[in-house]
Amino acid sequence: MFVFFNGFSQEIPANSIIANSKLSHYLNNQAIANFKNKKNISQEELAFYLREKYAERYFFNWKNFESRFKDYQSIYPASKNEHSERAADHMAKFSAITKWKLPFNYLNGEPVNAYAVRHLARQHKMVDVAFEYHYSNKNQTYLNYFKNQLKSLNTALNSNQFEQMKDGNGTYEAFRAGYRVLNWLQIHSFFLGETNYSDADQLTTIATLLQHGASLYQNNQEFVPGNHQTRGMSALAMLSIVLRDFKGTDVWYKHSMKLLEEHLAKEINDDGFQFERSVHYHMSDIDNYYYVYQLAKISNLEVNEFWEQKLKSLFTTLVKIAYPDGSAPVLQDDTDDPWAEKNNISGAITLGYLLFGDAEMGYLAENSVDAKTYWYLNNAQLEMLTNIQKQQPQIKSTSFPTTGYYIFREGWNANDKMMTISAGLDKDKPDHQHGDMLGVQAMAYGKVVLPNYQVRYSLPDYEFFKNSMVKNVALVDDELQGKKYKGNQGGSGFGKFGELPKPTVLNWKVGSDIEYFIGSHNGFEKSGIKYVRQVINVNNDFWIVKDNFKSDKEHTYKQVWQGHYSLENSPNLIRSTFDDAAGLDIFQLNSVDGVENSGTRGKQWSVISKKQEGDFSFATIIFPYKGFDNRINELAKLPNFKGWNLYNSNWKVIGENTTLLSKGDEVIILAGSEIQFKNIKISSSTPLDLIIKIKSTTLDVQSANINNCEISIEGASSILVNSIKSKNQFTVGITDEIEIAF
Repeated sequence: MFVFFNGFSQEIPANSIIANSKLSHYLNNQAIANFKNKKNISQEELAFYLREKYAERYFFNWKNFESRFKDYQSIYPASKNEHSERAADHMAKFSAITKWKLPFNYLNGEPVNAYAVRHLARQHKMVDVAFEYHYSNKNQTYLNYFKNQLKSLNTALNSNQFEQMKDGNGTYEAFRAGYRVLNWLQIHSFFLGETNYSDADQLTTIATLLQHGASLYQNNQEFVPGNHQTRGMSALAMLSIVLRDFKGTDVWYKHSMKLLEEHLAKEINDDGFQFERSVHYHMSDIDNYYYVYQLAKISNLEVNEFWEQKLKSLFTTLVKIAYPDGSAPVLQDDTDDPWAEKNNISGAITLGYLLFGDAEMGYLAENSVDAKTYWYLNNAQLEMLTNIQKQQPQIKSTSFPTTGYYIFREGWNANDKMMTISAGLDKDKPDHQHGDMLGVQAMAYGKVVLPNYQVRYSLPDYEFFKNSMVKNVALVDDELQGKKYKGNQGGSGFGKFGELPKPTVLNWKVGSDIEYFIGSHNGFEKSGIKYVRQVINVNNDFWIVKDNFKSDKEHTYKQVWQGHYSLENSPNLIRSTFDDAAGLDIFQLNSVDGVENSGTRGKQWSVISKKQEGDFSFATIIFPYKGFDNRINELAKLPNFKGWNLYNSNWKVIGENTTLLSKGDEVIILAGSEIQFKNIKISSSTPLDLIIKIKSTTLDVQSANINNCEISIEGASSILVNSIKSKNQFTVGITDEIEIAF
């Protein structure tokens, strides 16, 4: 992966801390060559040497910290209170010399829970303590707090009084240890210029980081899927670059890079999406790989093309899924901001722009980065923010077929519409998957009109928000999609479903005026029900969602729609409105029984139901609008949908729960068994779903059926099926295109 250095496989201990006086014994020959007295290197000389190398190799030169911190305060004035609050929170909960193994209590006497001990292990609020040191005119309390808490972990290591992996909360587990390394490397850079961060203190930190590296190496010999090992190997690679003066770090490097490349190959799908299907974990993986990539570039280490392509694909994916306002849908376990209906991806995309200079990324980038990212950029990258090159993305409707996301997109203007369909399930590790199979989300006129919600593991209703009642899905009876939920061993609140529906994508056709998706899942088959969802994007004006249930028994079929809907025109029409008179109308083309509203945590949803024996299909128009006069007119006998009419005298359609929508030369027919236009008659024993374009002498017919169907056509002078001449009786497949001459 990189052109790197050779070294000896001297074993740095994984279960103890090297004494400062012994640390020079672990230097490799290349490092030793820099010292005059090679056999007797003093701690003062070693600390000076390591400071100089850290200035060269870390994300920024610690010698410039004061000026960089001054700029930071100017650019991010609001961060001061946040850092202060987080530092105070951490220091109020845990003593500097704290315990690292449950059970123990907070300083206020309350018991520390599993979730808290995991966050203690990550040490992310210790970064805030380091900030507070500088904000407080270098109050030594904060520096001493860090030094003592680091030493308390070393004491716990020596006495074996830390959380073990078998308990589910391992202090040295890859994810938590990796996070801790990332944070302590930053803190080390914050303190290197401080008089009271003595040579001895610095060497203790280095020795502690080396022990962490040895532990990460020792306990991650084999590939383990998921972001936990990725975080740990990212940290090990970082250590092997910035501390490459020590024997054995070359072995760490080769091993960590081997595993990271394996994660890139196996966990970044060929469509560019991180395999866990979550925006949160996708961006977390960006961080993992970015840190290593950036440090390699700083040290002029060659990065191969595979790394660059895979890393760039992670950023390109964010552009593809972005809403027109630059945010992104909430997908699976997104946890940054509980109950939020969008994801903030601007920082990640801005980072992508700074790495690759791509103008389409620049279109969604901002002229600043978030406060955290600031410290991982060099001065040249910060300068790029003053002149971002922007080009509106050319991406329209697109898909991630391996990951299982399908996106209808009108464009990139502020009022443009976009719908995302979730139709994937990772076969190896669906731990972060929600009960949203074939669920949809949508934005129109700058509003998330069909939302999904971010979650947090520690909240008591995490399981509820992970399941189907807070998704835009179809359900049956009292079943939810996610079944056999089980919390994790450590008791942090996280849990996963033991059983989720498996999807099958039957058709995906985009690029024309009318686009559509057809997919099924097996989630209701144990109840004897086959289910298929069709989603039709009608000229980017509105969408039709058709939920098809096939059963020989009586069931209550349901649609769940997220949003705050009023029911005065229910059950056929429910409506939500927003502060600027934008709104969403949900209109039922087939008769339904009723609608019930429910909600929690400030969220609300409507459940539309139909109790029926045998088969049933919801045919639902999802109609966003801007302005009162553009709504569906609930007073009209036959509503008009942006020029689409429910009646056309030129057509005759027969069937049960049949719908005909027409506008100009375009026609959509749902559940038609017999269709007549001029001298043409199309018949089938199976209800047909067709998209038709009327031309001067032909009907161009696109199948949108959920099954292959036997049909007959009368009155045609010629029939072409997929451009091949056909008889008047034939089987039409779910993807077939038919040209009928009249």
